[in-house]
Amino acid sequence: MKDLKWKVLSSSYLFKDLWFTVRKDKCITPENTIVDPYYVYEFPTWVTVVALTEDNKIIMVRQYRHALGETLMEIPGGCVDDTDPSHQAAAARELLEETGYVCESYEYLGKISANPSTNSNIMHMYLALNGKKVKEQELDHNEEIEVYLFSINEVKQMLKNNEILQAMHATCLFYAMNKLGALEY
Repeated sequence: MKDLKWKVLSSSYLFKDLWFTVRKDKCITPENTIVDPYYVYEFPTWVTVVALTEDNKIIMVRQYRHALGETLMEIPGGCVDDTDPSHQAAAARELLEETGYVCESYEYLGKISANPSTNSNIMHMYLALNGKKVKEQELDHNEEIEVYLFSINEVKQMLKNNEILQAMHATCLFYAMNKLGALEY
C-alpha cells in the first residue's frame, strides 16, 4: 500500500484553552501538493461507558448541550484527566461522578474518532457490568445531569427512533449491544 501520510512543514497555534485548541498546519502530500492552511482542532482524549446495573438496566444521563441548544439523552463519559491512571479508570471516574454508580467489571470496546479530518483526539469506549449506586453525583459547576435507567430493549428503541443524537454515544451503544448479543443482523 502506498504511504498517504502528509508531512508537516510548519505548525502554529491560533487558540489554546482548557478543552479546545486550534492549530494551523502547513503540509505537503506524498504527491508534493502543498496544503496551507490546514486547521486542526485539538481536544483531550475522551471516554464513554455503557454501564449496566445488576438487573441489566442501562444507565443513561440526560443533559443540556449548549452548542446544539438541546437537552439530550446520552451515556456517561468525558475527558481523560492527567491524574487518571488509565482510560478505564477515567471511564469509571466519569460514571461515578455523573451517576453515583460503580461497576464490577469493565470491557474495552475499542476507539473511535469524532471527525478525523479536523479533530486530533480519540474516544475510548467501555462496557461495564453489575453497576450499583454507591453515592450521589459529583458534578462539575456547569453540569446539570439527570440519571435514568432503561432496559436494553428501550435503548434499542431509542436508537431506532433517532432519539440519541450524540453520534459517538450511539456508536458506543452499538458496540456494547453487539458485545451483549443484543443485535440482530
